[in-house]
Amino acid sequence: MRERIFAVAVTAVLLAAASAWAQQGPGPQDLAKEIKALNEAQQDLDHRLDQLAKAIDDIAWTMRVGDVAVVDKWRIAGPPDANPKNPTAPGATNPVRFYTYTFVPKDRKPAEKLPMLILPHGGVHADFTTYHTHIIRELIAQGYVVVAPDYRGSTGYGKGFWELIDYGGREVDDIHASRDWALENFDFVDPQRIGLIGWSHGGLIVLMETFAHPKDYACVFAGVPVSDLVMRMGYEDQEYRDEYSAKYHIGKTVREDIPEYKRRSPVWNVEKLAVPLLIHTNTIDEDVNVIEVEHLIQALKAADKKFEYKVYENAPGGHSFDRMDTMFARAARRNIYTFLARYLKPPHPQP
Repeated sequence: MRERIFAVAVTAVLLAAASAWAQQGPGPQDLAKEIKALNEAQQDLDHRLDQLAKAIDDIAWTMRVGDVAVVDKWRIAGPPDANPKNPTAPGATNPVRFYTYTFVPKDRKPAEKLPMLILPHGGVHADFTTYHTHIIRELIAQGYVVVAPDYRGSTGYGKGFWELIDYGGREVDDIHASRDWALENFDFVDPQRIGLIGWSHGGLIVLMETFAHPKDYACVFAGVPVSDLVMRMGYEDQEYRDEYSAKYHIGKTVREDIPEYKRRSPVWNVEKLAVPLLIHTNTIDEDVNVIEVEHLIQALKAADKKFEYKVYENAPGGHSFDRMDTMFARAARRNIYTFLARYLKPPHPQP
C-alpha cells in the first residue's frame, strides 16, 4: 500500500513539473524551432565572414601581382538559375550575375595580340583567391591574359549566390560567358589563341567546357580533375554527397538519378573531345582519387582520342602537388606551360 501511495505521489509531482515546464519553458517543438533558427543564424554568419575574407583577399591581389599585371574584377552575367525556388516569380529567368577576375600583363605592347587562359577555381563552394598568386605571376611573365571567374555557387558572395551552385551544369556556361565577355571587351586578345586551365573541380569544368565548345579553344589542361561523379559519390562521405543532393542543387542522390550525375561527369562525355588535352594526376591524391582520373584516361583511349597525360607516382603535396611553391611543383608546371605554349604561342615562353 505504501508503495502505491509513493507511486501516485511521484506521478503527481511529475505531472505538476510537466505542467510548470509547459507554462514557463519551451516545449520540444519550440526547442526544435529555436535550434533551427540558431543553425540558420550560424550559416548567415559564416557567409558574412566569407564575404569579409573575400574582400580582404581582393585587396591582397593588387599587393601580390600588381607590379606585373593590371588586376581588375568585373561583374558580368551568365544563363539563368538552373533551379529557381519559384520559377514563376519576377526575375526567375534573369541571367545570373557573377564576378570574374582579369589579369593583363603590364608590359603589353600597343596593338599586340595576346593569348588568353581561362582559369576556373576548384573546390565545391570555393572561390578564386591569392592561393593562385605564383601561378598567375608565372602566366603573366609568359604574356598570357588570365580570366578567372567566380562562377555561380562560389563562396564569398552571400547565401543566395552560394545556393545557385550547379556543379558540372550551368557553372560551365558561366565559363563560356566569361570567354565571350573578355573577347568583347579586350580587343588585344587573339580569339584563335584561347586555352583552358583548371585543377580538381576546375579540371572538371574546363573539360566540360571544351566538350561543349571545342571550336572556341586551342587547348586544355586538366589537373587532378574530378572525372566521374558516380564513382566519386561512392567513396566520399555523406556530408560531401549532401552538397549535391541538396534541394537547391541536383535535388537527388546519385542512386536516385544516375543519368544526371553521368551528364555532369567528363568520363561519360569523352567522345566530344576535339582539342589538344593534357591531364595530370597523382597516385597519392587524397581528394580526387587516382582511380577517377585513370577511369577518364581509359575512357579517352577507348574513344580513340589523342591526348597527353602524366601519372605522378607518390608526388609530394598530394592533391596540390603541382600547385605548390616547391621545386618539384614548379617542374611539374613547366611541363604544363610547355604544352600550353605549343598551341597558344605566348610572347615570352618559358626557357
